[in-house]
Amino acid sequence: MLTLLKHTKLYSPEKMGMKDILIANNKIIAIEDDLSEFDNKHTKVIDLDGKIVTPGLIDQHIHVIGAGGKEGFASMTPEVKLSELIACGSTTVNSLLGTDGTARNIRTLYAKVKGLNQEGLSAYMFSGYYGMDTVTITDSIQGDMLFIDKVLGVKIAISDIRSSYPSADDLVRKLRDIMVGGMIGGKKGILHLHLGNLSSKMDVLFELVNDYHFPIKHISPTHVGRTKPLFDQAIEFAKLGGMIDITTGASKYTAPYKSVLYALDEGVSIDKMTFSTDGHAGLTKFDDNGNAIGVRCAPIDANLEQIQALIKQGGLPIEQAIKLNTTNPAENLGIRHKGRIAVGCDADFCCFDEDLNLLDVFAKGQHMMKDKNIIVKGNFEL
Repeated sequence: MLTLLKHTKLYSPEKMGMKDILIANNKIIAIEDDLSEFDNKHTKVIDLDGKIVTPGLIDQHIHVIGAGGKEGFASMTPEVKLSELIACGSTTVNSLLGTDGTARNIRTLYAKVKGLNQEGLSAYMFSGYYGMDTVTITDSIQGDMLFIDKVLGVKIAISDIRSSYPSADDLVRKLRDIMVGGMIGGKKGILHLHLGNLSSKMDVLFELVNDYHFPIKHISPTHVGRTKPLFDQAIEFAKLGGMIDITTGASKYTAPYKSVLYALDEGVSIDKMTFSTDGHAGLTKFDDNGNAIGVRCAPIDANLEQIQALIKQGGLPIEQAIKLNTTNPAENLGIRHKGRIAVGCDADFCCFDEDLNLLDVFAKGQHMMKDKNIIVKGNFEL
């Protein structure tokens, strides 16, 4: 069956004005000023009545099976539910392990990713965790890149006391396996690097680019807004052509939208920055006096909040602000059928009112949230 979305105020993310969108199965097959010729008994017609429509949001760093554990087993965070993602407009997620690659199993992560896909979202993953001993499904990085459909790259930690302190030699060997496996497997392939707060910052990444001449597009640093000195270095990395990922739900020295505005003032292109939540990472909970009193999950709705802040407080146009969770992460991950509203792309949409309140969500052509009500939930949420 065809689905026709009428009267959308479309941002693809470029501003396109009032458009109709025609969907077949999970793909966009037409975008025109008027597609009323398809308004018949064979088509499901949804009149969006002038709502702002953008691509569905991509969260490229989220812990869908949970993370945490730094305060013991009881501090390990829970899994993410489908409805939680839909409620904040995340129609595509890329997940990964955290500090722990032992109690949290890479095959369990793959199973959760496949389950989210079956429930209606688009979900991907990275192999690896903080350590040098990359955990994989096939027992090799190249094997995962070649044979595991949802694996887009590998995660590792640097500049963190919980990392394995990898050298440039260590990293370039992993990058080689990621890149070659990606070439054969039809994927871009990236090494995704958790950044801690040690004084070494991103030094080893500049060594990879400047000394080893490794293509920067395969190197993906995250948590770059953890400290101001780290973010200043990240700005230089972006000016070299790298994509920098600003965490919205944790690990930030200031409001993430302010980091974006600062980077723009320093000459960084909006096309070289992304937001991700680090959702369901384990965070320490503090009382009003700054005393640790427990643990909490990093929020999964912070991307949407920061996009709204960029527009409302920062004065950035919708078509620029929305890139941080649409076209930019799609480019970074190499999933170019995502993050855009164009013929041939997946039918993932977020629909807003004029005050940028999220009202409707479509994932792969399925209406998941309608007028703020979740209408599709996970199997164990019913």
